[in-house]
Amino acid sequence: MTDTPTTGTAAPHAVEIFVAVESGGWETDLPDAETLVLTAAEAALARGEGVPDGPAELSVVLADDATVRTLNRDYRGKDRPTNVLSFALYADGDDADTPPEGLEVEQDGPEGDIPGDDDAEDSLAQGDAPPVLLGDVILAYETVVREAGEQNKPLADHLTHLVVHGVLHLLGYDHITDPDAERMERLETEILAGLGISDPYAGQEGHRAPDDPGRDPADPAPPPPK
Repeated sequence: MTDTPTTGTAAPHAVEIFVAVESGGWETDLPDAETLVLTAAEAALARGEGVPDGPAELSVVLADDATVRTLNRDYRGKDRPTNVLSFALYADGDDADTPPEGLEVEQDGPEGDIPGDDDAEDSLAQGDAPPVLLGDVILAYETVVREAGEQNKPLADHLTHLVVHGVLHLLGYDHITDPDAERMERLETEILAGLGISDPYAGQEGHRAPDDPGRDPADPAPPPPK
């Protein structure tokens, strides 16, 4: 498994993407899983609205069913695994200056050391604004693999779709109402077409977006996982 997250930057926005692999199954079935995640996240950021103008960060965690089941139970009240969970910070109105309470993903410095207080003070002294924290996208290995098989889709295509879907949630897209679902699904389909992936909703009746936190209007916004 990957100890140090892979990072990427999506132009033209200065968004740094951290990818952590926490389940070995991903690397076994998809040796290029991290590259697929970065490509999908960058494509979603390039086409989605709501990306902040300044520096920003998001994390994608390739986890397993047990991890996602715990998060789904604790923050959504649903004691079962699901394919993808999105915990938005920026889109839900959190103050970018507030230290994140989200999933802890180590971010190594240039020399492989985690930056300390001196680094932070030097950076702020130079006038650098702290990055906006968009949030976390967490995927469940076993569920994603099972769904890909049931839907006769390549695992790489299904993972790409779920990452695009999850990142769009971090930007404020949702599928609670039919108009919102149509807008989100249309954008997902366009993004995936640009990556050479066919419409994931073709042949489906109604809106069947991936089962992530598309919250009911009456539900409180879940805090990010600790």
